[in-house]
Amino acid sequence: MRADSRGTETVRVPAPGGGGLWAERGGSGSPVVLLHGAGMDSRLWDAVVPELARRHDVIRYDARGLGRSTPPGEPFSDVDDLRAVLDHFGLRRAALVGLSMGGETSLDFALAHPERVSALALVGASVSGHVWPRTPELSAYSAARRAGDAAALAELELTVWAAMGRTAPGGELIGAMVTANAEQRLVSERHCVVGPRRDAEAHLGEITAPTLVVHGDRDHPEIAVIAERLVTDIPGARGQVVPDADHYLPLRTPARLAELLLTHLP
Repeated sequence: MRADSRGTETVRVPAPGGGGLWAERGGSGSPVVLLHGAGMDSRLWDAVVPELARRHDVIRYDARGLGRSTPPGEPFSDVDDLRAVLDHFGLRRAALVGLSMGGETSLDFALAHPERVSALALVGASVSGHVWPRTPELSAYSAARRAGDAAALAELELTVWAAMGRTAPGGELIGAMVTANAEQRLVSERHCVVGPRRDAEAHLGEITAPTLVVHGDRDHPEIAVIAERLVTDIPGARGQVVPDADHYLPLRTPARLAELLLTHLP
């Protein structure tokens, strides 16, 4: 473990089955774990962490094979990895804030381990079990994955999901993050296994944690469809649409997201 001048500590969490997950911890207060999306890494939260850390014990980590975490050499579960992070830091319960794939992992974890989740904040979230529409851009996305074409996958990521472009807030970091993780993403996704209960969409009524659902008004249209389903089916869930934000909402409108999270998190 290493601490910097801000008192933030970085550590490599042992991953189930081998390897390590890069993680950072800082701030004080009730614990919050931040989970990024596919093809990204924990830099997604750079502009949000300082505000959250004023009132919370904030942990963020790079998912298996992305960012500074080691690539998988065998099948792994992102739900098990999240549990390993909580266990490593001695957290019996924590609030989970997940974007896209990170939101999907948070939902699956909350269904598998409800006693360990104090609150959920789902940002531009996907949900396991959802049937995505067959559109030309999403078909091209799937084809790039199957072909192992990292360059095409990165370009599609920036076109489809970062629709506001590189000149919008956070654009430079988004481009760097997506490009850096494109090759690693292909390896990670091939090894990520879907457990026996990865159909959260059919079980949203079983979620017991207080839930906030957030998405940007310029995100992919299907994210809005999923957000509506989450708000409708999760008991007591609240929804919020954020103006001037695409799928990379934490970098596009960090101040507004931090405000929403600080109001929601215990």
